[in-house]
Amino acid sequence: MAVDRDHVLRTAAALLTRKSTATMDEVAKAAGISRATLHRHFAGRDALVRALESLGIAECEAALDAARLDEGSASEAVRRLVGEIQPAAGLLAFLYGEHQLWESDQHAGWLRLDTRIGAVFVRGQQAGEFRIDLSPVWLTEALYGLIASCAWAMQDGRVAPKDFTHMVAELLLGGALRREEP
Repeated sequence: MAVDRDHVLRTAAALLTRKSTATMDEVAKAAGISRATLHRHFAGRDALVRALESLGIAECEAALDAARLDEGSASEAVRRLVGEIQPAAGLLAFLYGEHQLWESDQHAGWLRLDTRIGAVFVRGQQAGEFRIDLSPVWLTEALYGLIASCAWAMQDGRVAPKDFTHMVAELLLGGALRREEP
């Protein structure tokens, strides 16, 4: 019987977003395969996490495309992006906490995401929409942090999924909007 790698990855993502300490045995069981079969596809946890990283980056890139970041105001683009990224928020929260991803130089995918998201913040700053005392790099990191925090709160039942977009976008934008001096 052929193993559907995408099914295994999505099952692992679903499990690890709920229980980041899940073992390879637990991942195999959740996917309905043996541990040996799982190890034939992913030599160990590191290989599985790297595959999940690729999936997460691909899902983020799809969300960036769907959000139409060049249309409308930068604030509207950020709100659309947060809405589009919500289905991947749990996976991103898991990846956000995986320190092994940040200990190497394999960051090309994250750099592409950072560049595209940062461009929205630059556009908003150039249009006078966003504060210029907060760098686009920091605003991008703040967005990732809010997405992860809200995903964790949703998983614990402390935040309703229907409130995700509003809570993340409004907290970020409420701090990023330029205020007129009195």
